[in-house]
Amino acid sequence: MAPGAGKTYSMLGEGQRRKARGSDVVVAYVETYGRLKTEEMLRGLEVVPRRTITYRGATFTEMDLDAVLTRRPQVALVDELAHSNIPGSKHDKRWQDVEELLDAGITVISTLNVQHLESLNDVVERITGVKQRERIPDEVVRRAAQIELVDITPEALRRRMAHGNIYPAEKIDAALTNYFRTGNLTALRELALLWVIERVDEGLQRYRDEHGITQPWEARERIVVALTGGPEGETLIRRAARVAARTSGAQLLAVHAASSDELTGADPAELARQRTLIESLGGSYHQVVGDDVARTLLEFARAKNATQIVIGASRRGRLETFLAGEGIGATITRLSGPIDVHMVTHQEASGHHGPRLPKLLGSGLTTRRRLQGALVAAIGLPVLTLVLTGLQAGLNLSSEILLYLLLVVGVALVGGFYPALAAAVAASLLLNWYFTPPVGTFTIAERNNALALLVFVVVAAAVSAVVERAARRTREAARAAAEAATLATLAGSVLQGANPLAALLDQLQETFGLASVSLLERPTGQLDDSGWQVAAAVGQAPPSTPGEADVQVPVSDTVTLAATGPAPRPEDLRVLSAFAAQAATALEHQYLTQQAEQAQGAVEADRMRTALLAAVSHDLRSPLASAKAALGSLRSRDVTWTPHDRDELLATADESLDRLIRLVENLLDLSRLQAGALSVFIRPVALDEIIPLALDDLGPGGHDVVVRLPEDLPDCLADAALLERVVANLIANALRHSPPDRPPLLSASTLGDRIEIHVVDHGPGIAPAHRDQMFAPFQRLGDTDNTTGVGLGLALSRGLTEAMGGSLTPQETPGGGLTMIVSLSLAGKHPPAPSLPTSPSQAAP
Repeated sequence: MAPGAGKTYSMLGEGQRRKARGSDVVVAYVETYGRLKTEEMLRGLEVVPRRTITYRGATFTEMDLDAVLTRRPQVALVDELAHSNIPGSKHDKRWQDVEELLDAGITVISTLNVQHLESLNDVVERITGVKQRERIPDEVVRRAAQIELVDITPEALRRRMAHGNIYPAEKIDAALTNYFRTGNLTALRELALLWVIERVDEGLQRYRDEHGITQPWEARERIVVALTGGPEGETLIRRAARVAARTSGAQLLAVHAASSDELTGADPAELARQRTLIESLGGSYHQVVGDDVARTLLEFARAKNATQIVIGASRRGRLETFLAGEGIGATITRLSGPIDVHMVTHQEASGHHGPRLPKLLGSGLTTRRRLQGALVAAIGLPVLTLVLTGLQAGLNLSSEILLYLLLVVGVALVGGFYPALAAAVAASLLLNWYFTPPVGTFTIAERNNALALLVFVVVAAAVSAVVERAARRTREAARAAAEAATLATLAGSVLQGANPLAALLDQLQETFGLASVSLLERPTGQLDDSGWQVAAAVGQAPPSTPGEADVQVPVSDTVTLAATGPAPRPEDLRVLSAFAAQAATALEHQYLTQQAEQAQGAVEADRMRTALLAAVSHDLRSPLASAKAALGSLRSRDVTWTPHDRDELLATADESLDRLIRLVENLLDLSRLQAGALSVFIRPVALDEIIPLALDDLGPGGHDVVVRLPEDLPDCLADAALLERVVANLIANALRHSPPDRPPLLSASTLGDRIEIHVVDHGPGIAPAHRDQMFAPFQRLGDTDNTTGVGLGLALSRGLTEAMGGSLTPQETPGGGLTMIVSLSLAGKHPPAPSLPTSPSQAAP
């Protein structure tokens, strides 16, 4: 949850236990921060010496990866998994070092804090106010064979801090009042617990898959709400959300099953609104495709280990239920087994009055439909024959043939081609026996009657074939609509996900019920299976080569999609190909994004280097030239200088060298600030003590500044040394741009729970459009932009002010000029959390 929780101590304890069991254990890297109990745990463990690296004139130590690989132990202890290596190391990140150790067959035990996880980084920043620069992808941590949470209550951790067991004594007060506040620690602890819970769920699901367990285990409430895309969806979602809210930690999932057997009539706009609603309530939206909606929903619920299903009451009437069979809700209830089913009534169900016929042409021809057609034929033909026999005196053969044809068409509408063809043959025999002379025999006396019966059979068969084809086309249209809806859901998941490729593979696995999916790639020109590498994968034991997969979808010679699990139907291959092509595109986009980021970093570095050279060449030239000219004049033997002239030249050289020293100090401080290595010590500070020191640093120019400070001005919370540097930089900038007859003004006042320091100059000012540029490092705005020249001081001043939990903002001075306002918290108030170092080693003075 936070530094000091005891993770390094636990890691070393595990190393001692493994060594006692006979394992070959070495300490590849550990940070004890001088903690006695942690150092005691090192006793008896072999420690691999660190590698020394020199970077920008400073010496650092890092884990010696090559030495650990050469030593080749069974177990290596590597502290601080999220650590960024010093430039010049073999890898940029320590977790990349660990991956190389794992590839060499070495078991690694490592540590990290929850704030370093990539997925939680922004959440931690909002909670603590501290931006973490050292981050690690969640997927790297998920690949661990075991994950152990080192837990401690916030109160116990604060006591440990107060006893001096985590930070040095001079840093305890600042840490307890900022990063280590009880609220911060409680939130970090909850984040750590929830993240580990998700990993426990993954482990449970993996165990169930490995052991073929399909029945739900009610270790955690998971509520699945079934959506049809109808207007009742919002009612079901809110009801399911209330059910989930009754149980702490319950998970809410909404699923829409797109049927390929019948047109569902789902409104895409309504589904989009329902997806937004479910996500706003903290749930997740899913979409699956299946021939049988009820069974597909149950398969999804069992795969997610659901404990409850929320469905809407059926909208079918009695006649529709008789003709089309029991509804989805009744089927789910009958087959749900141990999963509880909530049947929720809604306005659509209660507002239905009387029976209504199903849309027969809106369905494909299932077995149920064919049986229903056969039933209609079996009942309709005898009934029609009895009726026509009673009316035989009033009808001729043509009318009777048309009535039988009408019945056959009805059978075709209900049951399709084969029941209708059988009904046509049976009807022709009935017509021959009962209505064609000679009656009571299968003999046809007249040629016209024989032709009429033949035409009847042909027409009936043709009509049945047309109905069958229309139903097939309807089914194909439904399938296409389901595929389109699936691809639309896929696009939404990819666009909303932080990792589009992983989101795409997750959607593919979920949609087709696959056990695992891998996107494989290999170098161009390499044709054997040994060259395949896994670019991305989801699921348990994903295939690493196409030969290990049950399903292969080649995209190109270098990229293929491989999956394990049930083989897709032939009609699904088109959608699978679309998934594979999209995955290859996402992979290429990922590579292009990485290259663009690297190029952007190079461009930014080149821009900063150019700006630095320009700024340094400009700002160094003047003091160096003045100092050299003054000292050169003093050393000249051609001129005899009077004592007054000599003093003036020495003062010029001294002032120029002071300017040069301040510039170099600003450069160093700015580099420390950007590297996160600048220590900040927040305490109550009196401005009437700081401002005179800042003015004295400016030399003679500081005596011209007008200072107006209230006598009863309270103390502010700041770092005294940094605040003195900020005030000196701001006044020096104001002196450069104020006319000689109107010197700068420095004043201070309170505003609410803040103290504001105003540094006012009466120069030409800066146009509002360019005010943000003046705080960029090494930027200098020229007079052509209606601005005054600014350099390094303002960028450093803003960075130092923000590091103290304050703000620095420009404001136009009435009558011309610019006012710089420094806002800091009053002593006794809780300031915004400053940018504390991410680890105790960085906080050391």
